[in-house]
Amino acid sequence: MERSTASVTGPGLIAALAGLARNGLGLFMSRIELAALELSEAREHALALLAVFALATLCAWFALAYTTAMIVVLCWASMGWLILLLLALLFAALTGALVLKLKAMLAQGKLALPETMNELKNDRDMLL
Repeated sequence: MERSTASVTGPGLIAALAGLARNGLGLFMSRIELAALELSEAREHALALLAVFALATLCAWFALAYTTAMIVVLCWASMGWLILLLLALLFAALTGALVLKLKAMLAQGKLALPETMNELKNDRDMLL
């Protein structure tokens, strides 16, 4: 009985290409899953960023309203302007704090999908 050379040398070119395609598809699917996970996290961070931005905008409008009211009261030469000054300073301070919070959130880079980009860079480096 003669043996074929294909059974002696291994599975063959077709089987090797099929295995390579299967591994490539598995790698692609794992990267898609990682991207989906990071996108859900990025969505949550974007919503938090939007909420802080909305609060900062609201505080800025209050600071403008109270500052305007303070100017009017100061022109009337009455002593009621002190409370308006305090409220204007309070909302201005809140606006400043919220703007600093927004900057800190953006500086953390939570919206950039760092793990997915790192894995894709590693894949590119490995393939090249």
